[in-house]
Amino acid sequence: MTTIAERARELTDNREPFVHATVVRAQDPTSARPGDAAVIRSDGSIEGFVGGVCAESSVRAAALDTMRDGTALLLRVLPDGAPPFPEAPGARVVVNPCHSGGAIEVFLRPMLPAPALRVVGGTPISAAVATLAAFLDFDVVTTDDDTGCTAVVVAGLGKGEAEAIRAALDAGVGFVALVASDRRGAALLDALGLTDEERARVHSPAGLDIGARTPAEIALSIMGEVVRAIRVDGLVPASGTPTARPQQAVDPVCGMTVLVGPSTPHTRVDGQDVWFCCAGCLASYTAA
Repeated sequence: MTTIAERARELTDNREPFVHATVVRAQDPTSARPGDAAVIRSDGSIEGFVGGVCAESSVRAAALDTMRDGTALLLRVLPDGAPPFPEAPGARVVVNPCHSGGAIEVFLRPMLPAPALRVVGGTPISAAVATLAAFLDFDVVTTDDDTGCTAVVVAGLGKGEAEAIRAALDAGVGFVALVASDRRGAALLDALGLTDEERARVHSPAGLDIGARTPAEIALSIMGEVVRAIRVDGLVPASGTPTARPQQAVDPVCGMTVLVGPSTPHTRVDGQDVWFCCAGCLASYTAA
């Protein structure tokens, strides 16, 4: 049987984002124990054990939130009527009226793959970009495959540029940096006959305007622009068909936020689906 640690390593090797959840405190009566762990994938699915159905629903919903910005979170799952916790940075309190009466704390650690960057060209600038990107903890791609890349830097200075740009755009890369002058870059892109959407993904001249002259300074300006695109503009890796974020709904009985899936209890009222955290809430709702 595959352990949670082994599954986490497998997802990491496949560059798939996930959240590692670990129970750090449990107060009876509860089915979870300190050390219980699980991984939650970007589609909301969970592998492992961090508590019963109500606690698990809260963990899954919170895990997807942490995956958005990569910030770790301590989730406190408390029974209804428990003394309130003070507000604390990095912590979230969820009250589960359907909880068995115990309380758990779960540490949620998002594991997001490092952004992948491919550098095209055998020039001093391309070498400087690769060195700086590695220093910034980017995954520097050394193959000719743009699949999954967050950005591609084309620094061939006249060699293989058109082919590299076309390949990156076809692979869905959202940021293509072309090292060229205004005039030469515009002529090259015009010759490629790009659509407006494709042209918007190509940045030429590459880099922020910092008056860079040396290869190292040019690399700094390029990586500054790439980092800004990721941190400020929300640039994401090329992924073909993106995974849709699971639908969320509020249980009308207990007020919990639940992730909607094939196994989520639900009923239809006046042609509308109503979702519940567990079969117990569904039974209470239908009885009423």
